[in-house]
Amino acid sequence: MRAAPKISNLAQLGKAAADTVTFELARHLDVAIWVYDIDRARIIHANQSACDLWQAASEDQLRRRDMGHDMSSTVAKRLKQYQSDFIADDATFTELWTLYPNGVPKSVMVVFSGFPLSDGRMGMLCEVISESQDQPQNVRSAEALLHTDVMITLFERSGPPLYQNPAARNAAIDPGAGLSEQFVHPKQFKRLLKRLDERGEVRTVEQVHTADGARWHDLSAKLCSDAVTGQPAILVTAIDVSDLKEARDTARQLANRDQLTNLFNRSFLQAHLQTIARMSEPRQCALIFFDVDRFKQINDRYGHDAGDAVLRQIALRMRSLIRAEDLVARLGGDEFVVLLENATSAQEVERRVTKLCQSITQPVIHGATKIDLGISVGIALFTPHLADFDDVLRDADVALYVSKQSGRNRATVFTEEMGAAAKERYSIEIELKSAVKNDEFVLHYQPRLDITSGKIVAVEGLVRWQHPTRGLMMPDTFISICEESGVIEDLGRRVLELGVEQAIDWQTAGLDLNVSLNASPRQFENDDFLKSLKELSDRPNFPTGRIELEITENVLTGDLQAIAEKLRKINAMGYRIAVDDFGTGYSNLSYISQFPLTCLKIDRSFVDQLPSSGPIIRLILTLGQQIGATVVSEGVETEEQLEWLARNHCDQAQGFLITQPLPLDKLMAFLEPEKTV
Repeated sequence: MRAAPKISNLAQLGKAAADTVTFELARHLDVAIWVYDIDRARIIHANQSACDLWQAASEDQLRRRDMGHDMSSTVAKRLKQYQSDFIADDATFTELWTLYPNGVPKSVMVVFSGFPLSDGRMGMLCEVISESQDQPQNVRSAEALLHTDVMITLFERSGPPLYQNPAARNAAIDPGAGLSEQFVHPKQFKRLLKRLDERGEVRTVEQVHTADGARWHDLSAKLCSDAVTGQPAILVTAIDVSDLKEARDTARQLANRDQLTNLFNRSFLQAHLQTIARMSEPRQCALIFFDVDRFKQINDRYGHDAGDAVLRQIALRMRSLIRAEDLVARLGGDEFVVLLENATSAQEVERRVTKLCQSITQPVIHGATKIDLGISVGIALFTPHLADFDDVLRDADVALYVSKQSGRNRATVFTEEMGAAAKERYSIEIELKSAVKNDEFVLHYQPRLDITSGKIVAVEGLVRWQHPTRGLMMPDTFISICEESGVIEDLGRRVLELGVEQAIDWQTAGLDLNVSLNASPRQFENDDFLKSLKELSDRPNFPTGRIELEITENVLTGDLQAIAEKLRKINAMGYRIAVDDFGTGYSNLSYISQFPLTCLKIDRSFVDQLPSSGPIIRLILTLGQQIGATVVSEGVETEEQLEWLARNHCDQAQGFLITQPLPLDKLMAFLEPEKTV
């Protein structure tokens, strides 16, 4: 505790003369007195009483002791604080200290004052005024105050500190500064005083000035009285929580922000909607759901770095166009949301969406690459206090789905009619997830006719859903949902299993019949696709050369060498490979010959347009002959179409003229006895 300047005549005398001469006057005093060299952690002078206190046989022996050998860092800092104060303002201190002569603790009340050494450095004169008679717990309490990292200060109500423990003194820029001067923001100090007057004690986290710069301290302040003067005082304990606050701020940033674009994320958007829903003033808002068209193709064609650059650029464009009261967030992937507050009308929302889309869809330049963009948009208008976040987001998602189904690169406003359709679609999606496990899918088979011989030489296995309550469901009611939900891969695997099992049964029965099965683009691109095919081809009696996999022409775009390698591996396992709907995609015709294709299936749209589409069909027939692939015409429904195909040497025909897809029992009846057309 800092004391009044007048402590002892000896202390004042020590500051007036050279150290050796001055100390001679103290050698015969009964009180223990010594001079401590703070910089070198050595006692340089001691009277006999001090030698007795330190349990040293002589002054010379005491001088040789290294007092810093086992000194704690807290004590070392405290002594440096003393030295600084001695130099700055001629201070003296009276404190209860525990000394450890020869390792034995001894508590004494000591007066510390500055003592100029002969070489100009500042030492410390130590004078024991009494040995402590305090209870052990009081001594331990004093020691705890000395060594703790908790900063403890007793302030005058509106003045300087009356006491600072070492931690508080070490943190202070100015040891004489009052409590008000500690705060970075003066308003926070005024608020603290007001709350103290109201409650008597306050706990708060505030930014304060320290020797290490502005830091965040967890402060506990309490009104009390000074035990010496009885005057009003404030006891403040402080813990530095800067690192914790920074970690929490970072965690909050991570929790609320998307790391790629620094936009708000889904959780923040949800919390924000809940906040505005609690506002008393009703308002109409708009949630606008943006989705980048064919973003996967951007990643596949230009790489993920380019995809990330596109997303960051979209985020910048959105942020530059929204009002201060609006909010833009990234939900993940290529999905963005803009929340417009106070959307006065649907017309205003559509105007804002048009402006956003015009900006977003500007090409993105990544390095030397120009990337064109399309955007599909779903809009949900809602009143916050009447709506649920998940419901609003679902409505916007439904409108977005309609935009995509309508050709992409457009905006759609949600209607209740869309909601009913979406509910049905969602119900089907839920049921699909268990349908594969419950083995609810079956194959119907559509025969393929060899046009020259008139014999049925192959069948295409077409999936049907035998729903337990809805009855037999056709693919157009569930395949697109399977693709969007990811069920398509499990379904595709099951279709292959059913087709292979049936082909094995027919081969065992001596029936000469190939089986064609569809593989979706997503299934083909999956890394596990080859593994699944290998497991099937390793089955006993696998009908090598009789299973034909149908892929769409769009699968043959992208990394052509990688695609060719995958097709060669499939072919080597014993599978034939057909391209379905040929002529409607964008495959590289110059590369077709490098693919191990065994069949080209002419899309039914060309057959429907005969004879005007004749030149295109003849081109496909010629291509098939050049690469040694069988050519099949789909959608043959009339005798005239079949006759034209026969005259132009098409290999096979498939369509309602031959028969519609049939369940297994009806197919077997159709084949026995063998039918011809």
